Amino acid sequence: MITSAIIPRPLARLPWRLIFLVATIAGFGLLVLYSAAGGSAQPWALKQAIIFSVFLGVAIAMSWVKESTIKAVTFPIYAVTLIMLIGVEALGFVGKGAQRWLDLGVIRLQPSEFMKPAIVLTLARFYELVPAGEIRKWRAIWPALLLLGVPAVLILVQPDLGTCIMVGLCGVTVMFLAGLPWWIFAGPAAAVAVAAPIAYNMLHGYQRKRIDVFLNPESDPLGAGYHISQSKIAIGSGGIWGKGFLQGSQSHLDYLPEGHTDFVFATMAEEWGLVGGVLLILAFGLVIRWGMRVSANARTRFSQLAAAGLSATIFFYVSINLMMVMGLAPVVGVPLPLVSFGGSAVMTVMLCLGLLMALERQQRTVSTLA
Repeated sequence: MITSAIIPRPLARLPWRLIFLVATIAGFGLLVLYSAAGGSAQPWALKQAIIFSVFLGVAIAMSWVKESTIKAVTFPIYAVTLIMLIGVEALGFVGKGAQRWLDLGVIRLQPSEFMKPAIVLTLARFYELVPAGEIRKWRAIWPALLLLGVPAVLILVQPDLGTCIMVGLCGVTVMFLAGLPWWIFAGPAAAVAVAAPIAYNMLHGYQRKRIDVFLNPESDPLGAGYHISQSKIAIGSGGIWGKGFLQGSQSHLDYLPEGHTDFVFATMAEEWGLVGGVLLILAFGLVIRWGMRVSANARTRFSQLAAAGLSATIFFYVSINLMMVMGLAPVVGVPLPLVSFGGSAVMTVMLCLGLLMALERQQRTVSTLA
């Protein structure tokens, strides 16, 4: 009663535990970026703080959106994002050897980031519309494969293998949870395994090099394998408790490339050790667990599939990045959300959390009315 009197009702109904947990992860990320810059808020920590604050506000505002509104805009959002991906191929801005951005003058957009939550919502909406008795028939399979395959191919040719993998995994997760037969997934997996040598030769040179280095990191320790080698050294040198805040030598002496973006976990582990790494992973695990609880408590098929897919998006972000920096997967350019510097991953994760909060609020509203 006292809390309700002090805090306005709309704010009191926000999932403050989740918001505090996400803010804690982002705050810890700011400390890591501050240290990676040699003890300075510039050029990364301050900008990251502004980006996170903006998108946290966006996520909180999204929590008031009704599920019916999300359903109504799902297909239009997918169509607009697909058009932007086509626009990237025709008019996109080229940076770092890849054509992934649309330069609108005021802002530079990466449409492939919007496709991560968009494909989840689109497939969740599609399978809500499919009658239960039709779910295992071909007419319920080929449209979903088309909805997923077209943007995945457009992203792959940019080239952006990491985002392509993310979009594919998110889409496949929703399709699997929708109840599609197992052979839909086993068949393509077997085909990929058989066609792997051909697919390998079709990759760009730097992508083939990443796979070569993943299979044999010592083959080019001063070239393509340098990132992984230095990442492992940084993580291992942190030990259990780490070297201490601002004491990381690998990042401060520039031995660790991309220590503020893709390999930020290695920067963190060197200074905060195994304990810091485990706590960070547990924090992400609690966020994902909250999202899966929203899915488990869902009252509609759309919210069930959407919440699970959005939670899986965050899971794949974290798991792929961790496997990448530890040498358990090829380097595919997937950042650690809320910790790595850059607005794209922050935007995607906060959009996912905003949608999850909207679905969770809808559940509580229905429960109250019942």
